[in-house]
Amino acid sequence: MATGIKSPGTSGSQRTYDASRRRQAAEASRRTILARARELFLQQGFGATTITEIAAASAVSVESIYKNFGGKAGLVRALHAQSLLGTGGLPAEQRSDLAQVRADDPRELMEQFGRFTEEVSPLAAPISLLIRDAAATGDADMASLLKDVDDARHRRMLHNARQLIGRGLLRPGMSPEEAADIMFACTTPELFESLVLKRGWSAEQYGRFIASTLAANLL
Repeated sequence: MATGIKSPGTSGSQRTYDASRRRQAAEASRRTILARARELFLQQGFGATTITEIAAASAVSVESIYKNFGGKAGLVRALHAQSLLGTGGLPAEQRSDLAQVRADDPRELMEQFGRFTEEVSPLAAPISLLIRDAAATGDADMASLLKDVDDARHRRMLHNARQLIGRGLLRPGMSPEEAADIMFACTTPELFESLVLKRGWSAEQYGRFIASTLAANLL
């Protein structure tokens, strides 16, 4: 008799399917929380926004947000990391690395850097400015996050500078530190704030300005 005999693979396949669905649901919930948090933080500011508001807007529990993000500062950290990915299929940093490895024309590479800036800055700069403003109020967690963000950005610029100098794409005699500082200055959120948020430049116009500024100072 066939009683008690299980169909091959049925149980394992069902468990795999269920785990996949849970992961997809968790990721969708995470994206929703970050989207609602971004909206509320940028509308109301860091101090005025509560976890309770974010949870209600995301249709999740307060406990779920604390479990997954550790509070408001953790949410902002996650938002900043998300913003650096850009809107392309690959994370923007990976695409930047690929462009640096493949580039033969340094001016074309500066134009690509400008396009990356055009893509990423509208996402990242508002969050960086949120962190700066919250740190200025004396929030210790946000002051620590501001230092982490600035330090990470400078490390990234130094990484870029070393790659470009190693390939002979920058002006002869330029040190990695000088090149990194120039790129650091060109990616500061305050520059985006001045030209885009205050003066009304488009992201495309801003990206072209960054490309020409980098070319003028690095090549």
